Amino acid sequence: MAAGGRIERWKARAARLKVETYALCLACRHPGVPWYAKAFTACVVAYAVSPIDLIPDFIPVLGYLDDLVLVPLGIYLALRMVPPAVLGECRCRAREAVLAGGARGRAAAAVVVAVWLLAAALAVVLLLRLRHR
Repeated sequence: MAAGGRIERWKARAARLKVETYALCLACRHPGVPWYAKAFTACVVAYAVSPIDLIPDFIPVLGYLDDLVLVPLGIYLALRMVPPAVLGECRCRAREAVLAGGARGRAAAAVVVAVWLLAAALAVVLLLRLRHR
């Protein structure tokens, strides 16, 4: 098999993963999804788009384990928790949004980065207060 064919296959998988992740994001806000599925799905989506990894990427082999195994496994489990009718509706909306452009994706990434920066700032403030006691 040619390398170009493999690359195209990986690009297609990545595009599907992007649509599925956005569909799960939409499902988190859908009233037809049970609360436990919303909670799990929200955690999976937040981890998938987060720049912070459970296992840092600079650790050889294990660093990419979360990107190659944990994220797809979490997405798979979350997809199984969402009712099929809701999932179909959310997938359709996600495909339309992805085809329309990535402006919302950049905005969502900016929000995630802002939340992590806020959490880091709060941690620094708390550590400084504990140090001065």
